[in-house]
Amino acid sequence: MKRGTSFAVPGLISLLTACMLAVGEADTIVVGGSQHWHSGFNYTYWSILNGPFFINDKLVFKYNPPSKTNRRYSVYLLPNLWSFITCDFSNAKLLANPQHGGGKGFVFELTTWRPHYFASGEENGLQCEHGQMKFFAVPLPRWGF
Repeated sequence: MKRGTSFAVPGLISLLTACMLAVGEADTIVVGGSQHWHSGFNYTYWSILNGPFFINDKLVFKYNPPSKTNRRYSVYLLPNLWSFITCDFSNAKLLANPQHGGGKGFVFELTTWRPHYFASGEENGLQCEHGQMKFFAVPLPRWGF
């Protein structure tokens, strides 16, 4: 190797690696798209079509507040896959109650690389079980190229 090139190669590799690891911009995604968050819509299928999701993406849950003509909806974060499969809300965390989905909606930021299991817990879990109001997201790191 010629004199001086032994330092240039590692420096070039470090520069290229740093460029590849640049973080891209986060997206804001309305859950359900124009359909928003409501019973009878397959959100698992929606998440497959609209994924992958990335760390720092924001999920927006929009739904009308309850009234005589509007059903009640909520957003829970379920603790694990088994709770998600069985729609067990006993250890779930309420993220947004039925009033929080109006206007600009409720925003949840995907800040960690782990599965996030979402579901509506209204009607004693029936919206989750029969109404398909559940999906999960495993946000990936966003690499900018």
